[in-house]
Amino acid sequence: MTFDVAGDAYGRFMGRYSEPLGPVFADWVGVRRGERVLDVGCGPGALTSVLIDRVGVDHVAAVDPSPPFIESIRGRFPDLDVRMAPAEQLPFDDGLFDQTLAQLVVHFMQDPVTGLGEMARVTTRGGQVAACTWDLAGDRSPLAPLWSAVRRIDPGATDESYLPGAREGHLAELATEAGLLDVETAELSVTVTHPDFDEWWEPYMLGVGPAGDYVVSLDPTARDALREECRAGFPSQGPFEVTAVAWAIRGRA
Repeated sequence: MTFDVAGDAYGRFMGRYSEPLGPVFADWVGVRRGERVLDVGCGPGALTSVLIDRVGVDHVAAVDPSPPFIESIRGRFPDLDVRMAPAEQLPFDDGLFDQTLAQLVVHFMQDPVTGLGEMARVTTRGGQVAACTWDLAGDRSPLAPLWSAVRRIDPGATDESYLPGAREGHLAELATEAGLLDVETAELSVTVTHPDFDEWWEPYMLGVGPAGDYVVSLDPTARDALREECRAGFPSQGPFEVTAVAWAIRGRA
């Protein structure tokens, strides 16, 4: 899936969760200064910025298939080696990177096994490949409040629990099938404070990803009903927290 939305729209929608997830993911992976690192499916740069801070822009490369995201990240990091391509066709030579990472990307790969295999191909022998995906099937993703409300109103709706890597153990299965060795798994979590319900809801109106597509596809009456169903699940006033959990894997190329 290629996101045909502006980078700032994605940032308002998912960046509020992916940005705090980036340091947690990089810590677990163990990115170290001196390593050459690739960010696959970089989006507007939530993880890329963390990698640049840790190893320097000259040691980071990034790739994404979305033209708006490429434009956004090039604007943020003009000296970054960033290229437009899908995970399944990485435009890099074999064994170029010490670490190759994909944050919240496997869900949207057209062929996850090929994509993870490509990540292994461009990683040096014995280097590390790592990925993380939201626990969409376990209702622990940042989108869980929205999709839970959708199912209560529209039980036949298709949510995102079917996506690759969305259920427990599936990301590790994909990594093993792609040929990664010594695959390890973990659960990573972030907690985000929202000042009020409207701040939480408004980004769903931007049409980002399957959840945003669903919301904007509704007629005004149905959309209002969904909004109120979501609102009922949160405190009536003041700030509230949303905790999101991601599955993570790391393995050797």
